[in-house]
Amino acid sequence: MSAALLIIDMQVGLFHGPEQPHHGEQILANIQHLIAKARQQQVPIFAVRHTGPQGSPIAAGSPFWQLLPELELNAETATLFNKSRPNAFHDTGLAQQLQSRKIENLYLVGMKTQFCIDSTCRAAADLGLKPVLIADAHTCMDTPALSAQAIIDHHNATLGGAFARVINSADVSF
Repeated sequence: MSAALLIIDMQVGLFHGPEQPHHGEQILANIQHLIAKARQQQVPIFAVRHTGPQGSPIAAGSPFWQLLPELELNAETATLFNKSRPNAFHDTGLAQQLQSRKIENLYLVGMKTQFCIDSTCRAAADLGLKPVLIADAHTCMDTPALSAQAIIDHHNATLGGAFARVINSADVSF
């Protein structure tokens, strides 16, 4: 069974913005560990950037739109692409790329849990992929209604029930 790692919206403006992501440094370290493991095992890495309209802080090419430099991802080491909706499959060609490489298991990490992680995980399942949500490698910020930890816990439980296998980064074996 072939696998791929999908890194969602780990961008300068989201990660280092006015609101800090919950356990951001630990999440980043876990993702860096998964990138290293994927490279070692020659597992394809896909990284997507959320792209806002021209003039927005995360417009294509802006400083905040860039992937985190700490991830050390570029066009030689990963397939980089952009999205404008929470679902990373919407109008991106991602499904076709995964299908052409015969990838079944899609390991999901990144930001933000209740938006792009949730939407992409559900869409992957609907497309017949086998999503694997890495419980300790996705994050978000506190909201007025819920703490980030409550959002993360809820999504790990909900997505793990019907849409994905949920495991911790230490247990990943591509």
